[in-house]
Amino acid sequence: MEIIGFIAAFLTTAAFLPQVYKTYKSKDVSSLSMPMLLLFFIGIVLWLVYGIQIDSPSMIVANSITVVSAFLLMYFKYIYSKKS
Repeated sequence: MEIIGFIAAFLTTAAFLPQVYKTYKSKDVSSLSMPMLLLFFIGIVLWLVYGIQIDSPSMIVANSITVVSAFLLMYFKYIYSKKS
């Protein structure tokens, strides 16, 4: 079952990364909602904690990467919004 978890983890994490890259390159954060990013970040942190608690490597790896990605988007939103 863990292999299904790793496939799902790869797909959902990989789907998020182009947004981070696009935002970094374009510095356009106008379409990003900070409340949505905050809720998403908190949710991912909780999924990470849950993955640690149940000792699920796929959840731990995917959510660790997504926590960093979501944090970067919040950081970009904060920094690039100030420059506008």
